[in-house]
Amino acid sequence: MSTNLSRLALSATIAVTTASFLAVDALLPQSFLSLTSLGQSTAALAQDAEEGINVRVYQTASPAVVSIEAESGTGSGSIISSDGLVLTNAHVVSGSQTVTVTLADGRRFQADVVAFGEGGLDLAAVRIRGQANLPTVSISRPGSVAVGQRAFAIGNPFGQFQGTFTTGIISRIDSSRGLIQTDASINPGNSGGPLLNSQGAMIGVNSAIFSPRGSTGNTGIGFAISIERVQPFLTAVREGRAPRTAQQSPMLGGGQVAQRISLDGAPIQGRLDSNSSVLQSDNSYYNTYTFEGRAGQQVVVEMTSRELNAYLILLTPDGDEVGQDNDSGGDRNSRLAATLPTNGIYTILANTFEPGESGRYSVRVATGNAAPPSTPTARTLLREQGQLDVNSPVLQEDNSLYQDYSFQGTSGQSVTITMESNEFDTYLILMDSEGQVIEQNDDATPNSTNSAITVRLPRTGSYRVIANAYDRNGRGRYILTIR
Repeated sequence: MSTNLSRLALSATIAVTTASFLAVDALLPQSFLSLTSLGQSTAALAQDAEEGINVRVYQTASPAVVSIEAESGTGSGSIISSDGLVLTNAHVVSGSQTVTVTLADGRRFQADVVAFGEGGLDLAAVRIRGQANLPTVSISRPGSVAVGQRAFAIGNPFGQFQGTFTTGIISRIDSSRGLIQTDASINPGNSGGPLLNSQGAMIGVNSAIFSPRGSTGNTGIGFAISIERVQPFLTAVREGRAPRTAQQSPMLGGGQVAQRISLDGAPIQGRLDSNSSVLQSDNSYYNTYTFEGRAGQQVVVEMTSRELNAYLILLTPDGDEVGQDNDSGGDRNSRLAATLPTNGIYTILANTFEPGESGRYSVRVATGNAAPPSTPTARTLLREQGQLDVNSPVLQEDNSLYQDYSFQGTSGQSVTITMESNEFDTYLILMDSEGQVIEQNDDATPNSTNSAITVRLPRTGSYRVIANAYDRNGRGRYILTIR
């Protein structure tokens, strides 16, 4: 009832306000009304011009923007020569010798992966077999990009929406790394597609989105490899000088050559300082290491130091995050345990918790149990023996049983939560004080019914842990640990 009355009152107010405007309108001089009409017409013309540019850019470039299906997933690419040379990201086609290319008109072709960027440059070229007279994307001249100019992206986000068109501006140019930052929406699957100017010419190759630690998805900050780095790569491809295989795990904008690390080998000594690469998200230093892993393999990565607060990030062969860790190694050391999801070359970023930290460290990778360790030097926030039974609360979504726990955390703090039971299949949910889910987990490893979450807390405050069962039949005793 109160909602309906409010809506009636609002309608009356609008009616009165409109009448007032009409009354005032009757008193305005004709010249003012003409200026108002002129202003409205000008705004309409500007909108029509903007829409016209959008349509022209899309019609010009989209026929030559393709979807690429590789062994590791999907991405996008641009046809840059009528005989079928396609430019894309190295991480899209890494690990594949052939891929399937789908044109905007629906035609599908087999293509061969023919070249990769050097020094971790995230570029690759594929050639469509036996084609001629294909549509192409033109390439802009170097030095033609400026902050504030309009930018357009076309691609195949999430591998399902080929030909998606988004608009924005150039937000920043990182000349030292050859990167263009844009607020045009770039999502997973857009990788390898073109970033375009108002003439429909390519100014960069879309490569990544910025996701702050602990979050996923598009945040309005996307990166493209600038044409200044693309042109030398294309020259090397045409002259036959470009590598035929990926030399290391690709990194956005390239970077220092990654050092290969042996599984179960001796620790490698390193140093983070101004000569290291810089993580764009927080300006912290990092060095890069790679190792070859296989699907289902359990590994433990450790980074120790007496001079800096170690931080570890582990990436898949496609550049997706496997996990990250701050202090699970005790004190300010990092220890990251994981089960590898696929075969290929994995990348370790030996990083620091704070920007500008420098110092010596050691890093090693060992095969072993991926369950989080019981490190005696890690501070235990909570260790509780509990039980799910008929007296436990019931989760409304699936009628499963649960118990609720809480703890106080600080922004940036690394927390590992485990739930272990020999009597039922466990399930963990971590929420903030407002009830937003931060992370959840079913099985710590493929063959385990125990659950584990390792996360860096986004803010200081109270957090809730839901010690849950996987389904409504789950009952029994468990041990919950928060470190």
